[in-house]
Amino acid sequence: MLKFSVSLLAGAAMVAAFPPSIIKAPTEPVPDTVDFSVPQGNWMPSRTSPDVPSAANVKLSARATGEKVSNGNIARFDNSNIQEGAGDGVDSYTLYLGSGSTSAGWPDQSRWVSFENMFNNYKPQMFAACGNQDGRIPNTDGPEVGAIWDGIQMTSAATGVDHRFVLAILMQESHGCVRVNTTSGGVRNPGLMQDHNGVGSCNDNHTVQKPCPSATIYQMIREGTAGTSSGDGLANCINQSGHGDVSDFYRGARIYNSGSISKSGNLQSNIATHCYASDIAK
Repeated sequence: MLKFSVSLLAGAAMVAAFPPSIIKAPTEPVPDTVDFSVPQGNWMPSRTSPDVPSAANVKLSARATGEKVSNGNIARFDNSNIQEGAGDGVDSYTLYLGSGSTSAGWPDQSRWVSFENMFNNYKPQMFAACGNQDGRIPNTDGPEVGAIWDGIQMTSAATGVDHRFVLAILMQESHGCVRVNTTSGGVRNPGLMQDHNGVGSCNDNHTVQKPCPSATIYQMIREGTAGTSSGDGLANCINQSGHGDVSDFYRGARIYNSGSISKSGNLQSNIATHCYASDIAK
């Protein structure tokens, strides 16, 4: 699913627009091994939950819909380099267990592939995801894929969340289907990022929008990354992890999915999707 490491992730106005090739439909088929199903239910922390770690221990620089990564060691506001990374990515899966630290075997950030390669690796899924999730829903088209690129770049520049991490979560949650269904597992999760009760969606209350407006695509990505009035986005989930190293991305992913990390510190423990953090790192 997620090209983080060599095996998979292995100022908005100043962000450059997507390369022209991004909106061209891919010619290669999607591998049969891809599971296009949408995870049911994220439990990212509520704004009012008394047990949110950041509420007690971290002074956040911004609140609803304006979160930013607070630790300079991992904040990345300049995401203009779309080619920084290691290799092209390999379509393989490694199950990571434990704390999310490099000492536990999780990938260092130096092993993540570039944003451009990662995005291109995922293009076939983006163009095919909606129809595979529901045959009645129109697939994401070229301009909408371009809007996903631009939305990630603008959101990363505003929040300090590495653009590759945003893309990894987006693909985990929706496979790039801009008309993905709104799900609920105790918390309403709409849009590309299946965020905490956000507003942005092109498929909500049985209303499907085609085309999905670029502004709505940006809103979906921003709500998942910078948070909503109801709950945290990726930036605060990273802040809540609080380690100041690459493990904050993997721990932050787990918090985004389940609302907290198990007392054991093992990212495969707790509610929701047990392999969520590993899927992001694979």
